Amino acid sequence: MTIDVDLWDHDAFQRQEHHELLAQLRETDPGVHWVDEGDEGPGYWAITRQAHLKEVNRQADLFSSNARGTQMHEPDFDNPMTQAMNQGLMIELDAPKHTRFRRIVSRGFTPRMIRLLEDYLQNRTDSIIDKVCEQGHAEFVEDLSSELPLQAIAEMVGIPIEDRSKIFDWTNRMIGGNDPDFAADADEATGAAAELFAYSRGLQMERRDQPADDIITTLLSADVDGEKLSEDEFDMFFLLLSVAGNETTRNSITRGMMGFFDFPDQWEKYKSDPARYEETMVDEVVRWATPVLHFRRQCTQDYELNGVQMKAGDKVVLWHIAANRDPRAFDDPWNFDIERTPNDHVGFGGGGPHFCLGANLARIEIKLMFREIAKRLPDIHLAGDVAYLRSNFIGGVKKLPVAFTPTPSLNTVPMERLGSAAGASGTEGFGGDVERTS
Repeated sequence: MTIDVDLWDHDAFQRQEHHELLAQLRETDPGVHWVDEGDEGPGYWAITRQAHLKEVNRQADLFSSNARGTQMHEPDFDNPMTQAMNQGLMIELDAPKHTRFRRIVSRGFTPRMIRLLEDYLQNRTDSIIDKVCEQGHAEFVEDLSSELPLQAIAEMVGIPIEDRSKIFDWTNRMIGGNDPDFAADADEATGAAAELFAYSRGLQMERRDQPADDIITTLLSADVDGEKLSEDEFDMFFLLLSVAGNETTRNSITRGMMGFFDFPDQWEKYKSDPARYEETMVDEVVRWATPVLHFRRQCTQDYELNGVQMKAGDKVVLWHIAANRDPRAFDDPWNFDIERTPNDHVGFGGGGPHFCLGANLARIEIKLMFREIAKRLPDIHLAGDVAYLRSNFIGGVKKLPVAFTPTPSLNTVPMERLGSAAGASGTEGFGGDVERTS
């Protein structure tokens, strides 16, 4: 069945009208529909129900990430940058390349590393809030939600903390290729990726001359199995870490704060006992935000989904944002409920081999930020108009002005003077005690 909806209308997404458009697909049986793309592409099967999305996502052999990439638009494989990403970006790979790549980079996400980073980021969170707490107002995205993910990336990769603004700019331009506030056109987005690659290559050269106890040295050094990332592979990992580790967590925190603004009773509940509610709060924030709206797959063979026959070569688009509002999976999905249990959201991907590698780190960052906001800026509230990203891929928020009663600074050590968690940890830091995962 074909349903006439325009999901290439970036303005509709910026106006936050996409939920209604996607509901037409999700709530019309059988829930799997062919969408005509007109001049934008060949058309595709839209997957909008949670159970269907999981069924597709967990069968990577039948639904390829690599065949035509993971983006909804048609890839230009004549473009060297597009070709390089398709061959080297982990989210765009299928097994066995994906399995090898993920096995190597997972060394940077061991439980020990995450624990070390959590203690370190607690201090960073205090310092972030110190910068705004006495003035009584802030631009939430730039001053609060973007800072902790950027500093986590800087710490993991071992880059100077003062360079975090470069990552902020590059990733904004890459994911904002359809938003004139960030990039005039797609070429500017490609240029931002090239600048990020050049920076990554410089980091690698530094580590060859001066190895350190950080993730760069670890991933570029062969272990007992002889596996390491090539220079090009590390460039792709650095791009993915910068975008996925920054844009997604930043927008989850931002939209989570907006959820609390829209449901003030939930904010009062959370503030009353953060430790009691924080685990379920994090999952509800991720469900509510769903920062990555969709990913693409390609059928490798004929497949029947809920009575609908797909053909080999068909394009398939998984709408995570629709699945996370599926009333078949969630009671009252339009309520922001920090006690929601169960909460089997697909904000981290819905299972399968492409489940988000940084999910535990994202959970920690969300937990830390809301814990400290509740403690130190308890009456935070919206203080102006919200500006949304013009994108049908990332559910981004560009501006969120907030105000609160001024509170005293804790006088934490300035971020630029903080030592490295990796450096302080010796051989038990990012480079040591490697735990294998697949």
